[in-house]
Amino acid sequence: MPYSQFDPERRQRRLERLRQIPVRKLVPNVITLLALGAGLTGIKLAIETRYELALGAIVFAAMLDAVDGRVARMIKGTSRFGAELDSLADFVNFGVAPGLILYFWTLNGLGNLGWIAAMVFAICAGLRLARFNVQIEDPNRPAWAGNFFTGMPAPAGAITVLLPMYLGFLQVPLPPALMLGFTLLYTLAIAALMVSRLPVLSGKKMGTRVSPEIVLPVIVVAVLLIALLVSYPWHVLTVGTLGYLACLPFGWFSYQRYLQADAAAAATAAPSAPAEMAAPPFSSESGDERPARLN
Repeated sequence: MPYSQFDPERRQRRLERLRQIPVRKLVPNVITLLALGAGLTGIKLAIETRYELALGAIVFAAMLDAVDGRVARMIKGTSRFGAELDSLADFVNFGVAPGLILYFWTLNGLGNLGWIAAMVFAICAGLRLARFNVQIEDPNRPAWAGNFFTGMPAPAGAITVLLPMYLGFLQVPLPPALMLGFTLLYTLAIAALMVSRLPVLSGKKMGTRVSPEIVLPVIVVAVLLIALLVSYPWHVLTVGTLGYLACLPFGWFSYQRYLQADAAAAATAAPSAPAEMAAPPFSSESGDERPARLN
């Protein structure tokens, strides 16, 4: 009998290959792949100048992105593979796709300058996602830091950067040259917000539980919002984008309050440290053999 059959390492690797993967770990990845397909379809629709459908594909991808993580946590299907796949899909859906859609829509009128703006937006989205992946593995972050994003998140950046197109579909009376310049500067500004250090409220820890008394009102409001989005998409997206931008300063003020609370707690605890260190808890020279107090 060959020696390889008695090799425990090889036998372990064979068992790992034969081990079945639970279906619950596949469901979030399937949702992520659906979002990726929507983002790629948005690029195709923009090339075909079907811009309204292209924007709908990006909005649909953002909705799926908001669902896949929650579904993974709900059914306990989180995995390292799913996290990496989600980041790669987000880069395409919320970095590459919006930049290309804006370029095909109007930025190509600026030639290389418009292409640079689209490319800068995509690159900033990639940098934003890479920084997020590094920060979630930082053990030194305070617990309350999970309430904030550092910089505008990529999905919000994708929905927000498309504001000029919403205004265009609403037929806002702006001269073409002014709209072109506004789109260029606005795209670069949103790209800068994504890679900035601005604290942005995440909302991930909000709404995880709903009181039984407000279940029906919440359902009614959700249905109403979906109906409005379907019936008046550009109005809803414009109002939502402007409202989101207006709420950005609140994240900064809330972050500062947490910092002040931490500083006050540290200042309160600091004076007691020298008093405890003045007399050692155990001294063999004085004959005091009482054990040290555990705080």
